[in-house]
Amino acid sequence: PMQILTYMEGEVKVRETELKPRMGFLYPVVTHNISVFINATREQDSGQYMVVVNVADDDSRGTENIGIINLVVLVPPSAPSCQLHGDPAVGANVTLSCTSEKGKPSPTYEWQRAPPNPRFFFPPAQDHAKGTLKLTNLSLDMSGVYLCTARNRAGSANCSIALEV
Repeated sequence: PMQILTYMEGEVKVRETELKPRMGFLYPVVTHNISVFINATREQDSGQYMVVVNVADDDSRGTENIGIINLVVLVPPSAPSCQLHGDPAVGANVTLSCTSEKGKPSPTYEWQRAPPNPRFFFPPAQDHAKGTLKLTNLSLDMSGVYLCTARNRAGSANCSIALEV
């Protein structure tokens, strides 16, 4: 634990950390609201934050003067990479894969075939967690552009791959 932000005897102090230029009290402390802000949040800001309020001439030292909050900074998926695995010949099987390097929580993946012949895929052909789509017994009419969307609560990103059978 590290004390980052203090208000004592009418003065606000912020410790020299990477949070210093991005953190402070949301309102003047004299309003008795000690909400804090963190601007330009980053994934590494995630963690447990604790506030301890000590009032001069107050002898109560119980847990009622402590507040704890867990901060989880969500990160949208990075642009995924789409890849083709296997030989796209008539009658063969191939797997399309889609992966994002970043994303918190971990993204889920959804494959679809782009117009003019759109098609949606369901398990077991599509694995939403791994980002794979298994296409079996390829035929010429399966040629086209396949789109993958990586998605989590923070956002989404896409990639595409052209399949020529």
